[in-house]
This record gives sequence, structure tokens and C-alpha cells, in this order.
Amino acid sequence: MNFKRNNLDLAASPYLKQHMEQSVWWQEWSVQTIEQARATRRPIFVSVGYSTCHWCHVMAREAFSDPAVASFLNEHFVSIKVDREERPDIDQYLMHFLVSIGRSGGWPLNAFLTSELNPIFALTYAPLEAKGGVPSFLDILKKVSDFSDAKCKDLAVFHMDIPKPPVSAEEEIISKCYDKFDPAYGGFGHGAKFPPHSTLLYFLYYPYPDKRIHMMVEKTLDAMTLQGLFDHIGGGFFRYCVDRNWTVPHFEKMLYDQALGLWTCALAWKTTKKEQYHTSALKIMQCLEASFGADGLYYAALDADSDTLDGKHEEGAAYFWTYDELKALLSDVEWERFNKVYAVSPGGNFNGKHHLIRTDMTDIEDIEKKLLEDRLKRPQPFKDRKIITSWNALLGVAFVNVYRYLKAPAALRKAELIAELLVEKHFDGARMARSSIDGVVSKGAFLEDGAAMLLLLTFLFEETGEMKYRDLMNIFYAYVSRFSLKDGWRESAEKDFVECKASCFDHPIPSSSALAEWAILRTNIITKLQNIPGTYAEPMYHDFHNVATLTRNGLFHVVTTSEGIDWDMFPPNTIRVCGDKRNDCFGGTCKPI
Repeated sequence: MNFKRNNLDLAASPYLKQHMEQSVWWQEWSVQTIEQARATRRPIFVSVGYSTCHWCHVMAREAFSDPAVASFLNEHFVSIKVDREERPDIDQYLMHFLVSIGRSGGWPLNAFLTSELNPIFALTYAPLEAKGGVPSFLDILKKVSDFSDAKCKDLAVFHMDIPKPPVSAEEEIISKCYDKFDPAYGGFGHGAKFPPHSTLLYFLYYPYPDKRIHMMVEKTLDAMTLQGLFDHIGGGFFRYCVDRNWTVPHFEKMLYDQALGLWTCALAWKTTKKEQYHTSALKIMQCLEASFGADGLYYAALDADSDTLDGKHEEGAAYFWTYDELKALLSDVEWERFNKVYAVSPGGNFNGKHHLIRTDMTDIEDIEKKLLEDRLKRPQPFKDRKIITSWNALLGVAFVNVYRYLKAPAALRKAELIAELLVEKHFDGARMARSSIDGVVSKGAFLEDGAAMLLLLTFLFEETGEMKYRDLMNIFYAYVSRFSLKDGWRESAEKDFVECKASCFDHPIPSSSALAEWAILRTNIITKLQNIPGTYAEPMYHDFHNVATLTRNGLFHVVTTSEGIDWDMFPPNTIRVCGDKRNDCFGGTCKPI
């Protein structure tokens, strides 16, 4: 390997390939690269990001394309690019270090390590030129290099510590969530609004009636599906909104948001019968097939940025309309109907343009189809064609719930096909690969992927009773158990990095440890193994763990039948077990059905 060149042209990751033309001598993470750092006695510069990250693009255009920055990095560091979606262990370890030194998390995540992989310093975006009291990236490089030369031997070793989630009493969870709820606009907190998927799932699985839950679910999900977080023309959720009232999104679309949003909408339709959630679920599925579909599996993400017709590259460019563009495109009759559903004005709601926001859910599908056809004539966002195991498995779980509650038989087949293809393409009998792209399968093995796969298999066996899913459940039960530690879980089985304990933070997706916990628990229940009661954790941070705890503490109905069940007859917090007794067990009591 020639380390005096940029080697990212050899990479499979779309994110890494985005940097292959730069003058920085970027390398992929590998044992050989680490050995090179040790042999040359140079510190390591690691830049972590992902292909659809807006600020990653900005830093790529600025600092990483600057000749002076490239020259200094090449002379003083071994520079490594990491796709966080391929190496969640490295990303998680460095993110914990970043937060431990008092900095806010985010991407790009830029970290400096000794050749023995001990962190020196970390930061997120840094400008090419100093501004607003923030030093230039080159100044930062020089300071880190000077420190490394003088003091790295005295540097304390960083130990990643993931404490167990703090215990929270069951009766306090809803009250604590309610205290953080935004009654004016829905969601939680008063700043940027991320979709609180795990919290909504906990609410929808909660076994007892509570008016506060009903209000928080509807207020939040109404905002998520009516306001700017949702793409009303093409379907699907954007990643988050930068403002309190859900108007201006960060325009990237992630597969995990579609999976968890679809799951949530299906459960919300089941519990409320509010047509808005049914419609939103169908639009998410429309988006999945049109933008993410990959012959039975689904791609990872769509970029936030895209080109404009005049050659610029801007965030959200594919989604904006001017008032005049809309008026010219629609007939007078269409314009009148359109104005009853969407809030538009000559001034726009985003720098003089419109990001479309609904005022109600009246059906104007014909007009939306016309708008979509016109929108697709524009340059479209870059698509990250990675197939990520865990995100696809979570989508499979969502499809099972769509099948149950929206009465969509095709959704069950989609879930089954996801499972079949993931096993065929990503599982070699001993290791479940993290991802693949263009048929090239990644080498890493991570808890998140095995746990999400096991969770999907529990839903499929529960739904179909087919023994092939029971057999695969047993295989993946053993596989996930390999990641178990005495005091939790480990994230990775890889030998080219420090041992990394698994995340327990259920945001924006369920943590790998919570996925493992619920998947193992559901397997135990379905196969009638012993279950041990558990404790709840701090809400808003560990709510997928709390779903597992509801299950562990007997607050899911365990319904035993020899055949499938009509899910309309049971609440969402129900698990079906194959057997001849025909009973329903809940809270320690069983009754015949």
C-alpha cells in the first residue's frame, strides 16, 4: 500500500469516495494504516462523517480542499476517513470522547489520536479561515501537532465509560416526559425538533389509559406529519427540523427515519384510527419504493443538498418552490384547491421560497402527483446506495406492523423478503455484515445489526409460525449472545480498534443494547424460556429500553394460539405465542380466549 497518496479511490463507501479527489493522503481505517502511523511515529487524524451530511460537505469544500491544509496533514499526520454508518464503534468511541471534553456532538467528527489509538483532541466542523472567535482548521492542526510532539507521552489514557441507564420508577416516566413536552408545537424541548421515535413507541405500547399520552402522541405526530418534517409531495420524513415549530427541516432523508416513522404511524393508526396517520404511512411507503428501493432491500439515505438549475449546490434545493412557480404550474381550479390544503404566500417561508406545509389532510393527490412530476425534472439529491443491515431489519419490523394494522398483505411479503435477502447477502453463517454496496460486503460485525435482525425474525415467526424463522431465531439468538458482557453489551467484534461498549442512548434510533435486550426477551417469550423482571430507565433517553422493560415486567399481553390472530382484537402491546392453550396472559394473570 502506498500511503503517500489518497487511497479512497479503492474504497466502496460513497462517503469515502466523495473525498478521493482531495490532496489529503486519506486512508481507510485498517490494521495496515494503524501500523503505518506507528512505524512513522505520527499521530492519527480521523474524520468521521456520512455521505448525506451537509456540514461534512461544507468542510470537504473548504478545509479539506485547501492545499495548505492538505500539505500540513500529509507532513504531520496519518489521515483516515471513516464512514460512521460502516463503523458505528469508532464513531461512538470518538463521540464519547468529544462529549467528555465538553464539546457538542455532531458531524463531521474530527479527532486526533496517538498511534496507540488514545484520543488527543476532537471537534466538529472547523472553518478554513478563523471567524467569530473560532480558529482556522490549519491553526488547530498546528496546535495539535505541537502538543503531540511535546506532551503525548504524558497524555492520560481515555477509557470509554458507558454507565448503566439511570433507573426511573414506572409511575414517573409519563410525568417526566410531560414535563419536557412542548404543548404549543408538539415534540419535546423548545429548540430544534428531532422525531422522538422511541418515546412515541413507548407511549403507543404503554398498557394503561392516560390522557397525557394521548395528547402528547397526537400533538407530536400531527406536527411531524403536517409540518415541515414531512415531504408531502414525495413522501417520507426528513431528519429533523431546526426550529421549534417544525417548519424548516434539515433535508436529508435517512432510511431509519422512514422505518421508525412507518412503525409509529402504523401503531398510531391502530390506537387512534386517525386517517392522517394511515395516509402518512402510505406516503412513507411511496417514498421508500420510489427513492430507497433496491430490489427487495433499501438504500441508506438521500442527501440534504442538491444542485440548482443555475449550477449552485444548496441544501433543500430539490424541494423548494417559489410562489410564481406554483401559480404557473397549476390551473385556476387546482390553485384554489391547493390553497385550501397548503399554506403559501408571495413571501414564502424559507428565504423567499416555499417548503410546503399542510394545513389539513384533504386529499388532493392529483395535484400532488403533478407537483411531484415537475419536481423530478430538477437535479435530485445524491443517493447513498449502501444497504445497512440494521436499518433494513427495522424497516422489516415496520412492514410487519403495517401488515397487521393497515391490512396490507404486500407489506408482510416485503418484510419476509428483507429477512431472506439480508441472510443471503450479509450473513456467512458466522458473521452478520454491517452493510454492502454494489455487492461488496463490509467486513465489520456489530451488535446493532445482529440484534435488529433477531428482532425482525421474532416478528416474522410470531406472524407466520413458519419454522424457518424459528430456526433463524435460534441462530441469531446465539449470534447476539456473543456480544454480551457481564455488565452490558459490546458494540463490535472487530480486532482493529479498542473494545467499545454498546450504546444505550435510544435516539435518534433505538440503541444497539436496547435492540438486543428486546430481541432476546421476545425470543425468550416466544420460545417459552424464563423471563426475569427488569427496571425502567430515564425517559426521553432510554425509551426503547423501557419498551423492553414493559415486556419484561409482564405488561405485554402474551396470547397463545395454534393459529394466527386477528390483531384488531388485541392492543399493540401483544406478543403471540404458538400453542394449544388459547389464553391471554397479562400482569401475571392468564385467562382463556
